This record gives sequence, structure tokens and C-alpha cells, in this order.
Amino acid sequence: MKFTQNQDIESFLDDFEGQQAEILWFLHRQILNYPAVHGKIRFKIPFYDRKSWICYLNPLKNGQVELAFIRGSELSDYGGWLQSRGRKQVTGALISNIDNIPLDMLHAALQEALHLDDTSHYSLRKK
Repeated sequence: MKFTQNQDIESFLDDFEGQQAEILWFLHRQILNYPAVHGKIRFKIPFYDRKSWICYLNPLKNGQVELAFIRGSELSDYGGWLQSRGRKQVTGALISNIDNIPLDMLHAALQEALHLDDTSHYSLRKK
């Protein structure tokens, strides 16, 4: 049986338990609610794209999940919710409890990232 891209992610998410699984499933559903967004497992974690890569979910060993935005340095930081943690391009939010996800910031960041993807061409520059 051949899996679709989202089935691959759903199979991946099924391997998690407890609060971390709840966070992963919740974020997965929220991201896929946006038009033309697709998910695919890359580098052993779920990535989401439309024209180019938008964000990814990184389940951490400590039980947290990082929602990371590929072009995060070009986004607002939403009062410190998105942090670079020493990275030049990627920013992300560490989420440890589904009840503490600021839905307004989550959707604002997703909308801003998708708008950036729609209006500004992304290219990986190697030096």
C-alpha cells in the first residue's frame, strides 16, 4: 500500500504518546487547515510546504515540540514566542503543553509565513 504524504506524517505521529502526541496532532491539524499546504517527512520529521518549505515540527526528547519556521528570521517574533536559539534563519516556538499554545500567535505566525511564501521567492543561498 502506498502512503500519501499526509498519511506518512500521520504514521509518524502515531508513534508518540501522551502530551507530546497531543501537541503534534494539534499542530499538524492546524497547519493543514490552510489552503494548499502539504506535509511530508523530511530529515525524519514532518515538514510543511506550499510553494516552498514553511515550517516543521520537531519532537524533542524532553517531551516538548518545537514548531519551527524555515524563514523565521523574516517573521515577527510575536513578543519573543518565536526564538532563533542561535540559528541565523530558523525561528521556533517550544511547546510543552497544548493548553498553553497561544492560538492568536500560532495563526498569526502561520499566516505571516504563508504570506511570505506566496509573495517573496525563497532561495537557499550558499556562501
